Amino acid sequence: MTVDAKQPFLKAIDELERTPRSANFYALRQTARTQFRELPFPTPRTEDWRFTSVAPVLQTPFEPARQASELNAALLPPPSAPDAVRLTFVNGWFAPKLSTLGQLPARIAIGNLAHAKLEETLQLARIAAADEQVFTALNTALIHDGAFVLVPDHVVVDRPIEFLYLALPGGEHLAITPRTLIVTGKNSRATLVERYLAVAGADDSYFTNAVTEIALGPAAVLDHYKVQQESLHAFHIANTQVVLGAAANFTTHYIALGGNLVRNEVRVRFEGQNAEATVNGLYLAAGKQHLDSYTVIDHAVPNCASHELYKGVLADQAHGVFNGKIFVRQDAQKTDAKQTNKVLLLSDAATINTKPQLEIFADDVKCTHGATIGQLDADQVFYLQTRGIPAEQARRLLTYAFANDIVSRIKIEAIRDQLENVLVQRNL
Repeated sequence: MTVDAKQPFLKAIDELERTPRSANFYALRQTARTQFRELPFPTPRTEDWRFTSVAPVLQTPFEPARQASELNAALLPPPSAPDAVRLTFVNGWFAPKLSTLGQLPARIAIGNLAHAKLEETLQLARIAAADEQVFTALNTALIHDGAFVLVPDHVVVDRPIEFLYLALPGGEHLAITPRTLIVTGKNSRATLVERYLAVAGADDSYFTNAVTEIALGPAAVLDHYKVQQESLHAFHIANTQVVLGAAANFTTHYIALGGNLVRNEVRVRFEGQNAEATVNGLYLAAGKQHLDSYTVIDHAVPNCASHELYKGVLADQAHGVFNGKIFVRQDAQKTDAKQTNKVLLLSDAATINTKPQLEIFADDVKCTHGATIGQLDADQVFYLQTRGIPAEQARRLLTYAFANDIVSRIKIEAIRDQLENVLVQRNL
């Protein structure tokens, strides 16, 4: 099955090489093509994938997404913030008429990869290794466009930068391969938002295979948000890889609302001392959704701290997966790491597989990890009922409070308000 499953993708890679705009990343794609051929697709016997089957993806005849016809701007969602800079991509291709750059500090380089200068893409495919993850190799082998932003040393970006990835299947089974590169210099500061969603009414099955690479320079600060609101018929597999320089501070919030089968990976590696990372996530699933969250935090140097909190709310026959790993290398003394996964099950048929893990090879560290799984507290529901709140409304209020613990940590008011509205309106 593995060999047959790769043939449509290999054909798509070959077709891309024959397009006029294919030369920019030819060497990268050729190397990744070889790696993709050699790497196996995960199976139920692959330890890190044993709760998530990619068979539905491999059994669907996807076609590589081409540039879509012009989209009506009225179909776009509101920006993440009123003053946000937005780059919009439709089916993985840059849509300049739907983008708003506005005023940014003069030395910032921002735009789409297809028109980037060579010096602006030097770190592309160096942070997210294509020789280990087959879907990352596939994304790299199909690179044709994407978003990038380079923030120079000592530059503070006071407006959020949003990368909006829209899916417009148009009746076809499309494979969409968004690529994002974020590089911040010494003592810089920025806020980045990634949003993945389908155009209203797009109910076709499609496959988003996304890769995001983030490199923080010494003492850089980056607030990163990813909101996944794909169609409930879509597959979404994504890999976000981050490297932190000395004294850098990285915060990421992942919100998963859509998708049929979703696998979101976050890998953070400390490469300089006194750095700090906060990795949070919230996944809401109903029906027969399958949402898989996989994280790796690699403490490779001493004196770094990481804080991780993932929460899940599962209803109906939804299936959630959390697999979180923290590595503390032998030389990474004085590490402070904490990992927590909390899951709320709203039905007897909802299931969760959770696996928080610590691998510690240093002896002077402070590390904790844990997971809690449960249903709504009957006493709390009863207490609210005694205050005149109907039982169903009481359950929704408690569910909202559980999930909003993550949403309330989002610093961008407009995003926070939008997500709070989703929590209120979502029928879980």
